[in-house]
Amino acid sequence: MPQTVPSPRPARPLSAATQPATAVFGLQWGDEGKGKAVDLLAREHDAVVRYNGGANAGHSVVVGGTRYSLHLIPSGILYPGRKAIIGNGVVVDPEALLKEVDDLTARGVDVGGLMLSSRAHIVMPYHKAEDAFREERLARESRSAAGTGLAQLGTTRRGIGPAYADKVQRSVAIRAADLRKPDVLSERVRLACELKRHMAAGSATPEAFNPDQVIAGALAAGRRLAPMIHDTTYELDELLRSGRRVLFEGANGTLLDVDHGTYPYVTSSSCGSAGIASGAGVPAQRVGRLLGVMKAYSTRVGTGPMPTELHDDTAHRIRERGREYGTTTGRPRRVGWLDLVAVRYAAMINGATGLAITLLDVLAGFEELKVCTAYRAGGAESDRFTPDALDLSRAEPVYRTLPGFRDEVGHVRRRADLPGPARGYIDFIEDFVGVPAELISVGPDREQTILE
Repeated sequence: MPQTVPSPRPARPLSAATQPATAVFGLQWGDEGKGKAVDLLAREHDAVVRYNGGANAGHSVVVGGTRYSLHLIPSGILYPGRKAIIGNGVVVDPEALLKEVDDLTARGVDVGGLMLSSRAHIVMPYHKAEDAFREERLARESRSAAGTGLAQLGTTRRGIGPAYADKVQRSVAIRAADLRKPDVLSERVRLACELKRHMAAGSATPEAFNPDQVIAGALAAGRRLAPMIHDTTYELDELLRSGRRVLFEGANGTLLDVDHGTYPYVTSSSCGSAGIASGAGVPAQRVGRLLGVMKAYSTRVGTGPMPTELHDDTAHRIRERGREYGTTTGRPRRVGWLDLVAVRYAAMINGATGLAITLLDVLAGFEELKVCTAYRAGGAESDRFTPDALDLSRAEPVYRTLPGFRDEVGHVRRRADLPGPARGYIDFIEDFVGVPAELISVGPDREQTILE
């Protein structure tokens, strides 16, 4: 029988008036709808900052029925007059960034406020080739069907991991500022190609390890990017000191965080609120509002454990209604019931002060909705999330069943006007996670949002 749920209560208003800075980050495995939350909040802020990740992440925003897909540029760029800042914690593919700039310009979007941190590291062609080489090698040499060995990580092959690895190894890393320094760039690229040349023979793109070609492409990109390259750390400090409001936009999701996610099936950066200090150079105490974005169900792209994953008609129905295909890759996302154990863990480590619940409209028409409230493993039950991939792969979800709602909700603009079971579903999430919902998305467009 479905469980009863508490009566509805109003959400807090979505306002940045009392906060010097706001952060938006994902509470699941990415693709939570952060782009829409950032787009809505951008109108209340003077600058929007991306602080982690690379072109492997994608934000989709629908404005007036027009869909924009952004991968590196903060979605706040869609508001005229806003500064859009790519912070030092991002690894930037110049080719991808310039393509986004050109696409937005062609569609009439002003990109004059775009700034790129001089300290942001650059994804080079050999990083992408190395990424593909490693994935293919791991696929061939995976030794364990039980999951104890390391198979493919399921990367997007955009060179993100290898670029971050070079950043930490230091000797051959390229930063945005280096694109304007031909001598430095040439020396480091030649050394990088020499160190990585053993991969060229096994690569589908051996030209990616040709130093002359790589240097020429990087210098050409640098000439176009030069006007955008700044010391954004000082820029952000000056904005905050002058009382301007700044919005920080995280990429990927907390469960893919390199430290706190389902390791090793994670990305290579700090996806949560902790990444702001290192990825943008802004101390944590200057960010007063922390908005965690979550879907009304669960999805994941690539490999790695996902306890609530479904493989039936329910999964197909959710996937099609939610358009659950990767913004960057187009590949189908894995789909499952909402895992509140994982969401509560993510909210805890981020210090979330509010929730943005997206894609509630996708669940319309279900008679019952299930939510995972604990895991069962080895005969024991626990409501704690484990970020160890092997341990999590052995966990079975323990579900609570809640009443579903038949009516479509895309037209609703007030929480009180939602069908009773839909309000109850939101209430249950709030009670379990211990964080209030500030935003409820009931459709892809800007206007399809409940803020009260």
